[in-house]
Amino acid sequence: MRTFLLLGAINGFLSVALGAFAAHGLKQKLDEYLLGVFQTGVTYQATHALALIAVAVLLKFFPGSSALSWAGWCFFVGIILFSGSLYALSLTNIRVLGAITPFGGVLFLVGWALLAVQAWKSAT
Repeated sequence: MRTFLLLGAINGFLSVALGAFAAHGLKQKLDEYLLGVFQTGVTYQATHALALIAVAVLLKFFPGSSALSWAGWCFFVGIILFSGSLYALSLTNIRVLGAITPFGGVLFLVGWALLAVQAWKSAT
């Protein structure tokens, strides 16, 4: 539980810091497309930081839930692959880095599906 709370808090902090960096430091350096790519990374990182915190809270109610633990790890690795690849792509303009992004997106989807599995199991 504490691990996901910590990862959520760190990623929440980083998403705010990186968003501010993009708005103030990159606005003049990147074209509109690449700035939008960077901002997409920030948005998904912030969203899944909150998902990590939700996993931490839910683990308090469902201790030992493997579905929740796997969901948390999927969200965390998804942030690294999805947002990280978008940050790297926008800063380097190496387009092949965009090939990594869908793997992070799939992990986000798996994480949300695992939350649904936990909801289904707890309702029965």
